[in-house]
Amino acid sequence: MAERRRQILGNFLSPEICKELEFIHKSCCTVGYRPNVFSTTLSHLIATNSSHLIMPFVPIREMLKEKVEEYFGCEYELFVEFTGLISWCKGASIGWHSDDNREHLKQRDFSAVCYLNNYGVDFHGGLFHFQDGEPSTIAPMAGDVVLYTADDRNTHSVSEISEGERITLALWFSRDASHDEDAKLLKYLSSYSLSSQIGSIASCIPMLASSNMYWFPPEEASSFQTGFNICSARLYVLGFDVCFPDISDKECQLAARDSSSKILKLLEEPLCLTRGDELLSREFFNILHALQVVQFYCWKVLESEQVERSGPSIAVVSLSELQREKISCLKAVLLKDLRLAETTVGRADCRSLLRPFDFDRLSFCSLVSDWEAYTFKLRSELVMSLPYWRTHQSIFCVANLH
Repeated sequence: MAERRRQILGNFLSPEICKELEFIHKSCCTVGYRPNVFSTTLSHLIATNSSHLIMPFVPIREMLKEKVEEYFGCEYELFVEFTGLISWCKGASIGWHSDDNREHLKQRDFSAVCYLNNYGVDFHGGLFHFQDGEPSTIAPMAGDVVLYTADDRNTHSVSEISEGERITLALWFSRDASHDEDAKLLKYLSSYSLSSQIGSIASCIPMLASSNMYWFPPEEASSFQTGFNICSARLYVLGFDVCFPDISDKECQLAARDSSSKILKLLEEPLCLTRGDELLSREFFNILHALQVVQFYCWKVLESEQVERSGPSIAVVSLSELQREKISCLKAVLLKDLRLAETTVGRADCRSLLRPFDFDRLSFCSLVSDWEAYTFKLRSELVMSLPYWRTHQSIFCVANLH
């Protein structure tokens, strides 16, 4: 029997699943584990009150574990050690290495990398290379998955990203039950009363982690002298700025002058969005709430363009000169390097994705309601699944029991 060290699964994930995971990542990610990399782990989703967003991962984890066990002929049960969304931005790369040549990775037996967007379209660079054997080079395409043994038979590298954002779902598998990710996730979930206020959208509003986790580059987070806030940058590249109705002119001016981290606390406060010279009247609980809704809009409207436009449109008012000054002041604090923000979280022309005349206030208003329905649906699934998970100490598709 030929040696089995890697397998490519073409179109393993559907385009819809890829876009859903991309939505989750762009709504929730923080700075990652290496330069110019952002990450979204399942434990981070739970910690920031977005635990319902782990539900789309559950069937994927099961399917990939079965594929790995089947293809590599495992005569033992595997455990998922890690599940996370990872994006590689301009300048990110990784040199030749194997997953078992570092002490903290010794327990890993297999790896799976799921590509969520396309080489040559969404990003340039970022080819996946194996040092020997076939295939030697993989051009990431949305939906494809590469499975490989985490040992020196699969020494690999990733070429530098020259433009755009390369997004993947990574899973690591171990035969060592002490590294089972499920036990850790269930411990985190036990801290939350998921059944309370199930009908209230307030119970599903994401909460920010510490400010430095959202600042890029991370080494500048102690002084905020350069770089940008990731959440603000993702909104900015799509044509939105943030406006805090209650912030005073003095607070703005002080923050812009001394780069105080106090201004970042404002991101946890209610805010509105602006587009050009218009203020959208809809108020959001915090910047992560606004970001999730905008990214949901991009996922549903820009990709499918099949959103039913119904109900009242979001009202807009023209910005006053004072409001424009405050927004500019905030931008000077949150987005100190606009060019870096554009080239890190999107292509240089990314602001054209939502040009002012393409933005439909009626469909955006509908999508706010659709985002709430989507969130309630996932939260209900989580609440229903959690008792089974706790009983079996394992995270799995509860629907499969019926």
